[in-house]
Amino acid sequence: MAMIAGGCATGQPRPVLGQELAEAQTFPYYRVYWVGPTFAGHPLTAADGQKGYVATVGDSVYYGDCVHKNVLGVGSCQLPLQVTTVIYSLHSNTSLGPQRNTVIRGVPATVYEEGRSIELYSGRVAIDIFSDTSAHAFQAAGELLPLNAPGSASGDLPPPVFCPGLSGPMDAQVQRVMNNLPRHACQQAQQAVAFVKSVS
Repeated sequence: MAMIAGGCATGQPRPVLGQELAEAQTFPYYRVYWVGPTFAGHPLTAADGQKGYVATVGDSVYYGDCVHKNVLGVGSCQLPLQVTTVIYSLHSNTSLGPQRNTVIRGVPATVYEEGRSIELYSGRVAIDIFSDTSAHAFQAAGELLPLNAPGSASGDLPPPVFCPGLSGPMDAQVQRVMNNLPRHACQQAQQAVAFVKSVS
């Protein structure tokens, strides 16, 4: 992976190299999301591609650097933004800690880590946004667009073709979106669970 590995960068972040970006733009397995070449004044500084790809980890793009340090010279290394796209595998969101379910760009989403992290569900993937502030996380969610496929940062994202494993309460808007997923994914998931229970 071409990520900023193992700690904080020093000096000014370098913009991502053309070859690295080209590899991400030709990623063949599924739609990968980003927010363009810059985000909130921070350049795209790294992008994963097919080399070193691990299906359970997904493919990521990274913005900014880790040079924010306190007076002791120690930094938390929280990038302004990382966007990771991964094939969704059914899981419960309980492990994310305090969270809330919402609808962003027309798709179900889970907001956690006090708003600094958001997981959106679209097509066959989960799009994970990790940011330094809640404002940046929501800004990024509003600017998502495919890196390796046609698409724009306006309008709704494609709905998920699976039923996300949301935890906790769902308001009427979230419930409506979940009930209207393609091929009634959530209703089918509930029927499958009921069938397994009936034969156990």
